[in-house]
Amino acid sequence: MSANGHGGALVLIGTFPMPAGTRFHRHTHRTHQLAWASSGTLSVAVDARTWVLPTTRALWIPAGTPHEVLSASHTTMTSLYLSGTPRAAPGPWTRPQPVEVPRLLAELILFLDDPGLDAGRRKRGEALLLDLLEPVAVTTLATPLPDDPRARDVARALLDDPACALPLAAWGHRVGASGRTLARLFLAGTGMPFGRWRTLVRLNASLPALAAGEPLNRVARAAGYETVSAFVAAFRRETGVTPGAYFGTGRPRPGAPGE
Repeated sequence: MSANGHGGALVLIGTFPMPAGTRFHRHTHRTHQLAWASSGTLSVAVDARTWVLPTTRALWIPAGTPHEVLSASHTTMTSLYLSGTPRAAPGPWTRPQPVEVPRLLAELILFLDDPGLDAGRRKRGEALLLDLLEPVAVTTLATPLPDDPRARDVARALLDDPACALPLAAWGHRVGASGRTLARLFLAGTGMPFGRWRTLVRLNASLPALAAGEPLNRVARAAGYETVSAFVAAFRRETGVTPGAYFGTGRPRPGAPGE
């Protein structure tokens, strides 16, 4: 790990190699954090929401926000700890906010990670970094767990195997409840019907592979879809964009899906 910066610096930078399966359990920071995968793909979970971040995205995490970080593949997390706030209106920065990481911003982060940088250049670089942070609209696919232990057992089994196609009646035989009871418990405990909840689980499971650029037909099959078209239709229905556009760069468009 490195944590570079002179006394009074607004930005401290830590570099964390993360082998596949590494998990930094729920924690907080006293300062704002910008979590970025300088290589690989990073997942950051806050409550029931998870953001999957390729190298072109980072996540602004406000100070004091409990969060969890994990890597599905070998990843290098470059984490910026900031005592300053972007100059944009404070609204977008008081909750987790995805931002673009174009090449200019990536190079600037590497520039600021130089321990030999003099105070004047560091101060100007930090001001430019805060100026370059641009919010990007990304829909998160929240999958809250139901409260009832029977429904929660089903939910955890599907989180472990998102492609499983067992109907609710079959799950009911396993956990000791009728399919109708499980349907009611999922709706009451998650705020959505079981079918939609399972769809969100499948789409969430597909995000690391999409971010890594794996072929769409392989991603769709792994997520439990028989055809690419069915997968794309479900993805567009829930996020408002195609899988290819979900990790695209560019400023948010009017009417683009928000959080």
